[in-house]
Amino acid sequence: MKLKEKKPILKRIKDLFCKRQSINEEMKIQDEWYATAKNIKYKDLFKFINRLMKKYNHDYGTICHALAAGAVATVNAMNRTEQGGITGFQASGVMWEFLEHFMGIKPPVKIVQYKNMLYPNYEKQFEKIIIKETFEYLQKEAEKLLIENESAHIEVKKHWQSIINGVVPFGYEIMEDD
Repeated sequence: MKLKEKKPILKRIKDLFCKRQSINEEMKIQDEWYATAKNIKYKDLFKFINRLMKKYNHDYGTICHALAAGAVATVNAMNRTEQGGITGFQASGVMWEFLEHFMGIKPPVKIVQYKNMLYPNYEKQFEKIIIKETFEYLQKEAEKLLIENESAHIEVKKHWQSIINGVVPFGYEIMEDD
């Protein structure tokens, strides 16, 4: 009797996988996902995410695109509601929160857009300068790491100690107050 009960479940699982389209990044299906995600409405969001997750058999790369497109769609759909309409500044805040809460990347952080090297007016973005508060943060972190990691490699410990002693690493300089 138990065997008969399992067949319908196994058949449903098999049918689910058989209906999925096998894809890969070279097929460029993700381009359509991102275009849809950019203009999606809140009422269509669940249907879009459901399609991303149930229509395709994802490989190592396409699952990343599906998750990213779903996240972009969610932000855009929410932003189109009556409570949305965020500014570019607020949008950058969303990005930083995502980096911290999804990726575990905590401030201080800097993102470099290397295409700006094509324009001379962006030269200051590429100077090896950090602000005083960032260096103070590094010194405090180095102190903690030195205490918490007795088994760290001797060269790493020396590096931490030099930061604690006031040596700014990797040729960086501290920005002077104007």
